[in-house]
Amino acid sequence: MHLNGKKILIGITGSIAAYKIPFLIRLLVKEGAEVKVVMTPAAADFVTPLTLATLTHSPVLTMPFNSDDGSWYSHVEWGNWADIFIIAPASANTLAKMANGLTDNLLTAIYLAAKCPVLFAPAMDVDMFKHQSTQANIARLQSFGNIQIAPQVGELASGLTGAGRLEEPEAILRILIDYFSQSESFKGKNVLITAGPTYEEIDPVRYISNHSSGKMGFALATEACRRGASVTLITGPTALVADNPGIVRVDVITAGQMAEACYAYFYKAEIIIMAAAVADYKPVSMADQKIKKDEKALIIEFKPTLDILKNLGSRKTDQQFLVGFALETDNEEQNALKKLREKNLDLIVLNSPSGEGTGFGYDTNKVTIFIKSGEKLVFTLKSKQQAANDILDTILHCIQ
Repeated sequence: MHLNGKKILIGITGSIAAYKIPFLIRLLVKEGAEVKVVMTPAAADFVTPLTLATLTHSPVLTMPFNSDDGSWYSHVEWGNWADIFIIAPASANTLAKMANGLTDNLLTAIYLAAKCPVLFAPAMDVDMFKHQSTQANIARLQSFGNIQIAPQVGELASGLTGAGRLEEPEAILRILIDYFSQSESFKGKNVLITAGPTYEEIDPVRYISNHSSGKMGFALATEACRRGASVTLITGPTALVADNPGIVRVDVITAGQMAEACYAYFYKAEIIIMAAAVADYKPVSMADQKIKKDEKALIIEFKPTLDILKNLGSRKTDQQFLVGFALETDNEEQNALKKLREKNLDLIVLNSPSGEGTGFGYDTNKVTIFIKSGEKLVFTLKSKQQAANDILDTILHCIQ
């Protein structure tokens, strides 16, 4: 069975589409999954806890405590139990609470405590779904790494026709089967990823750098680890946290330190993804003391830093797959393809800082991927977690 032994927690909210969830549970149980259910109080108006408890062979929780004996249901325990948490149907009200960290019921408390991947399937009337606030909440949840199961276009309970119809149980089952299958797609692979900026010191208190946040590299590391890879993440200065215990984090500051770390871990890596924004230049010399401000212009001489990517490209073997990134402001495609060729890359990811929601610091990205074989893949604006999925899917396609 496809889901044998998988622990699936389903969160049901107050939407009429809740009537579909008993059918989903039956399909999951038939596939070998162990299923538990948590409901918002409003969800019980649409489907009864008794029905769900009968199908799951497990108590269904609606409140954080048992009113009969006063015992408490731990939201942390339930969040840790699951291999995956799917919130379906997800009402506009619950999406807003999830996006803003509000916990006035057990379901949202479990959501905040969950360590597992979270999928959410919106279901509501078309106007509610299209409203700017709902779309903003969905975008924010996706920026957290949560995965949307997009609603379908169809006839709604209001009598209107449009987007907002909960995806059918059979389709949700296939999504879950594919998700767990994907989670082993990089099993046994050693992956090296770089992230963030580098700092090149001018004097003891100043440096030259760029606006890289490291979010893209960290998203790639998280997703590669979820897919079963052994991940080494070499990162420049960033406030981001790699909280997956399967990620070995190496912190560096300068381009020279990043180069040394890359060379140290390069030879055992089968897939190398160079997502860091390494400084192209550094001062010829660093001042021993803070440079004092005066009325004269300050002239600092710079020299190029070591081209880490080109050096790795010259060293890689036929058993290694090397990925570079290109952030271009002009002649984007030509410059990316030039970099692909000259640095002996297998694949390059182009992103432009000129589009809305793209570039340094954003939670979203719009990428175009060029493969050494000549293929070009263009993707729409997505969360960086989703963009990481697209990049890793492309790498997997190339190496299989």
